[in-house]
Amino acid sequence: MDYIDTRFINLVSSRLQKFKKVKPDLYNFRCPVCGDSKKHKNKARGYLYAVKNNTNFKCHNCGASLSLNNFLKEMDVTLHKQYVLEKFKSGNAGGNFVVKEPDFHFEKPKFKPKAPELDLPKASANVAATTYLERRKIDPNKFYYADNFKRWTNTKVRNTFGQSDLKYDEPRIIIPLYYQNNLVGFQGRALVPSKVKYITIMIDDEAPKIYGLDNIRADAPVFVTEGPFDSTFLLNSIAMCGADGDVGKWGVSTPVWVYDNEPRNKEITTRISNTINAGGRVVIFPSHVIQKDINDMVLAGHDVQNMVESNTYQGLEAKLKFNNWKKL
Repeated sequence: MDYIDTRFINLVSSRLQKFKKVKPDLYNFRCPVCGDSKKHKNKARGYLYAVKNNTNFKCHNCGASLSLNNFLKEMDVTLHKQYVLEKFKSGNAGGNFVVKEPDFHFEKPKFKPKAPELDLPKASANVAATTYLERRKIDPNKFYYADNFKRWTNTKVRNTFGQSDLKYDEPRIIIPLYYQNNLVGFQGRALVPSKVKYITIMIDDEAPKIYGLDNIRADAPVFVTEGPFDSTFLLNSIAMCGADGDVGKWGVSTPVWVYDNEPRNKEITTRISNTINAGGRVVIFPSHVIQKDINDMVLAGHDVQNMVESNTYQGLEAKLKFNNWKKL
């Protein structure tokens, strides 16, 4: 009996009742084909044994007779494939063992283009961007600045803006979206009066449209805000930049949803209600807080970290708090 047969007999032995090695090249166990004796649980009449260069299986109860190759095929398809591969590589198949050459399927490697880099100055290098951010107590070193947002966007995602759009280009603060250390998209926040305050551009359409995902502990509670600027004031937080609400598929196991403090806004109240009904955790701001978002609360002097941590609710308590909050 060759070493490959011996090794695979040992691998399958844990599935064979009353398995024991009787002597070199002879193994005994209860037959897995017929189940062996129904009356006597200790009877074992199945055998694996060597005959010349082959290993065979034989049951002295039901009469089943198989080569080791077919025996393994009946017991475990995956183990059988490994056995066939080992036999093929060794060239030591034996007389009654026909080794079919394994099928090797190699897919042509798919190479993603190199992720683009953020070739822009920090927002802190521009007076207008710095003034806007610092006025809102936001660190300008966390963001970037593009003097001609649309032209720059076309260098990252070709033909995003046509020639007619480029005639009305504008400066914007750039909010980068990273996933697995790659730049997958960005938001542009207008610095001058604009019909569209935020423009989101995705370089990789399959990547999450979420700010801050690379900088969190996903196994701890993660605060989920509506805007990137708000998220910079909270520990272990991310911001949804137009993404759907399923953050679990990106590894966030315990999200805490921080919606804007607008009890008269039907869209927001609907989202909060849906989150509560789905069993999620939400922040319901206390009645003395009149500011609508985290950034405004910071400007008003609130300790926002303590506030969101002490006003997080779930289940029935969340429903009660939510119903009272809606009446404000």
